[in-house]
Amino acid sequence: MLKANETLAVIGCGTMGEAIVRGIFRSGKLAPAQVFATDRRPDLVRDLAARHKIRTSSDNLEAARLANVALLCLKPQQMASALDNQPMRDALAGKLCVSIAAGVRLEQLTRWLPGSALIRAMPNTPAVIGEGMTVLARAKPVSDAQLALASDIFGAIGRCTEIDEAYMDVVTALNGSGPAFAFLVLEALADGAVMMGLRRDIAVSIAAQMLQGAARMVLETGLHPAALKDQVTTPAGCTIAGLLTLEDGRIRSVLARAVEEATRVAGKLGDVK
Repeated sequence: MLKANETLAVIGCGTMGEAIVRGIFRSGKLAPAQVFATDRRPDLVRDLAARHKIRTSSDNLEAARLANVALLCLKPQQMASALDNQPMRDALAGKLCVSIAAGVRLEQLTRWLPGSALIRAMPNTPAVIGEGMTVLARAKPVSDAQLALASDIFGAIGRCTEIDEAYMDVVTALNGSGPAFAFLVLEALADGAVMMGLRRDIAVSIAAQMLQGAARMVLETGLHPAALKDQVTTPAGCTIAGLLTLEDGRIRSVLARAVEEATRVAGKLGDVK
């Protein structure tokens, strides 16, 4: 993590940026004095300062100049205007810059910030509660030590792994959009229980804990989901009856196609000059 006298600039500190800040503070890895957050909305800047006791500003360039590491949390359509100028290039030269802008490729970032060490990151919204998943892809000049620093930052909000950038669009679909797909599945399961007489708040609570437990079993046992599914499925039981109903509805194909279509759209998000 950063040294005690170094600063992390969170440029464009919206929902995800603040989730990362919260996670870092929860982990104790940085002190509030080491974080400088920006946003173009004055009311949010004031709120961030009040909530976290950090330095804030609406001036991205000021934060970039003071930063040792810059976390770029701007929207994809804002990236070029914020970064593609000589003052910003000078301010971030020689520094590690990590972009969470969906669809914005390393080639684009390198064109805008040729003197910086650049990493793309795709976190997701469960980062808000410290259960996020972040996937990193680095430009060639980025060292192992710099990648480890980025991993340490995102490790404060959940799990972290590295892949080749060629797969970042599908990661955006699976990891970034995936929570919305999971929420839809959770809601549908709860709806079924409500239809059969269970109170909605109880149904949602049971479905949420069930999905959380099932996901943790995959992560902690290392077993294939199909093997874990088979452990629940007894001959002539209610589970196999429900599974066959899901298969009748082409549940696998529908979910897989959702990821496929979201990947296509993700690939266009960075189409900015």
